[in-house]
Amino acid sequence: MEASQFKSDQYVRFCPGCGDHAICMALQKAMAQIGIPTHQVAVISGIGCSSRMPHYLNTYGFNTIHGRGGAVATGVKTSHPELTVWQMSGDGDCLAIGGNHFIHEIRRNVDLNVCMFNNRIYGLTKGQYSPTSPKGFVSKSSPFGTVERPFVPGQLILGAGGTFFARTLDVDMPTTVDCLVAAQQHKGCSIVECLVNCVIFNNGTHAWIADREQRAEHSIILRHGEKMIFGKDNDKGLAVEIDPQTFVPKMIVVAADDPRVLTHDATQPDPTLHRLLALMGQQRFVSVDAEVTDELPVALGVIRNVEAETYDEAVNRQIAEVRDKAKAKNFDELTATLESWTI
Repeated sequence: MEASQFKSDQYVRFCPGCGDHAICMALQKAMAQIGIPTHQVAVISGIGCSSRMPHYLNTYGFNTIHGRGGAVATGVKTSHPELTVWQMSGDGDCLAIGGNHFIHEIRRNVDLNVCMFNNRIYGLTKGQYSPTSPKGFVSKSSPFGTVERPFVPGQLILGAGGTFFARTLDVDMPTTVDCLVAAQQHKGCSIVECLVNCVIFNNGTHAWIADREQRAEHSIILRHGEKMIFGKDNDKGLAVEIDPQTFVPKMIVVAADDPRVLTHDATQPDPTLHRLLALMGQQRFVSVDAEVTDELPVALGVIRNVEAETYDEAVNRQIAEVRDKAKAKNFDELTATLESWTI
């Protein structure tokens, strides 16, 4: 299939330079690569810049109300398990008003593919701070700097029992397409955190890893089964060190030829290492005043990918089991067993 088959006839209204353009193109490329016909795909969204995505994809789609994309997507997948369901959401739509739905679709492991666009700002409503804005961030709703600590999405997702978590960057099209394809191939709730730039209200929010000259030193693309090596010259690797006083494990940077360099295993059921990977480099995101004292890169690519029973499978299997044991197989048969009278 061709990416053009997944492009709708609607004019794309993202601002020029917005990172959402790149994710939209990556979605079209990924959907074509996956090869599922357009009529078997449904794209559900909440409210926000990223939530306009159903308009730009030639699939079934539905724009819900703010924060409720997860609830509607769960209903669509549970009632029509044969469909491939994508959910489009932003860091505000997903983690603030929609936070409760978000953690429970992860906990339930509903077979959905969730793209969470993280630009660390409310863009559609013109520049208020969001749940991922760093502490001290000055915005229209925090003129003296927000006093709130932000969510680290990866930490939240793994804490909710996530079975699939990937992170990608709007300026890295190949990695983005790979992450989206892997998300669809995963059976369960797949979360892809898309780091995107809001050129109008939070321009350069990911510049320290988005900049081509710095990206190789400040980020690492994880690939299952491959050594965790990064750097402009591929001369650095990641290893784990245990603090002898607290017994707390932490990631460290070593030479690429060090025997301690880890091989990435996204399928490891225990989330300990995946959590360490998800948290790398996040001090730069937590506070505008954070002093960066280490050289840990931000992890991109598929961080976690483990198998577990899905909610939609469990629900539909339970319905079938109950129906097989019941005397009445449908609503008409049920009403026929009840007392009735004629008026």
